[in-house]
Amino acid sequence: MLSILAEECQTINNLAHTIDQLLVWFDLAGVAVFAVSGALVASRKCLDPVGFALIATVTGIGGGTLRDLLLGQPVFWVSQPHFVGLCVVVSLFVFFAAPFVEYRYRLLLWADAIGLSLFSVLGAKLAIVSGSGTTIAIVMGLSTATFGGLIRDVLCGEIPLILRHEIYATAALTGALVYACLASYTQLPYLIPELFGVITCFAVRALGLIRGLSLPTYRPRAGREYPTEQ
Repeated sequence: MLSILAEECQTINNLAHTIDQLLVWFDLAGVAVFAVSGALVASRKCLDPVGFALIATVTGIGGGTLRDLLLGQPVFWVSQPHFVGLCVVVSLFVFFAAPFVEYRYRLLLWADAIGLSLFSVLGAKLAIVSGSGTTIAIVMGLSTATFGGLIRDVLCGEIPLILRHEIYATAALTGALVYACLASYTQLPYLIPELFGVITCFAVRALGLIRGLSLPTYRPRAGREYPTEQ
């Protein structure tokens, strides 16, 4: 009986280790996708290779950098410089293959949606693990998923994507909210909250891409006129 239980525990541990390894690869893939999006903006601005590398790097690792600084933790890419190297390699690839990549831009949007979903949950998870509350975890998830793109757009002189009316930051916020609430207030098994958070974020972003959904924008109204004093 004990041997059977030991085998089952070992199987669960092996499965958890495999899933953790997959998350590492997904993290790398998410950074690469965000770096490509940054490099594509650099191509539209006709920057040189150094500009490509800068914009791709801040887009790929900017959100995680802000998260670690706010949480008071070592910045992840300082101990894992391969993330920076990945961004630089991706930027140089796009520099020479930008027309081909732009031709696949629709596919890139879906890949970006996956990266957005992963980063919104991973950012919230790191906040929970570090001992932060639910609200801070949601903010960290949103920041991790969107801040790199914010820096990219500001540097390139464009209206930040998270300030436009399309559903983007809303999807990241929803995914982080679902994960943080499930992780904080339920006793669900390992990785179930993460899975629900990623699926929720991706579903919201997918609805925005497929149906063209967006939040309502402010409509200017005529100002009120006040009578002048006699």
